[in-house]
Amino acid sequence: MGLGIIGWIVIGIAAGWLAEKVMGRSHGLVTNLIVGVVGALLGGWIAGNLLGEPVGGFNLVTLLVAFLGACLLLFLLGLVRRRA
Repeated sequence: MGLGIIGWIVIGIAAGWLAEKVMGRSHGLVTNLIVGVVGALLGGWIAGNLLGEPVGGFNLVTLLVAFLGACLLLFLLGLVRRRA
């Protein structure tokens, strides 16, 4: 069962907000949404392709994967900004 657009937004905002707090960043709601959704895609790709575990649905595992993907995204963006 996949997520609808509302599910993506809710998971994205939650994952982006959690990642923002853990990574010590300060962004707004829209940036949290973008980071969360892109992080969910990144985390889902990693979980599906590298670990062989498909992730989907509106549940805690999806939130955890999105959160970890968002943290990875913020970490990588921080590395790029330091070099620039």
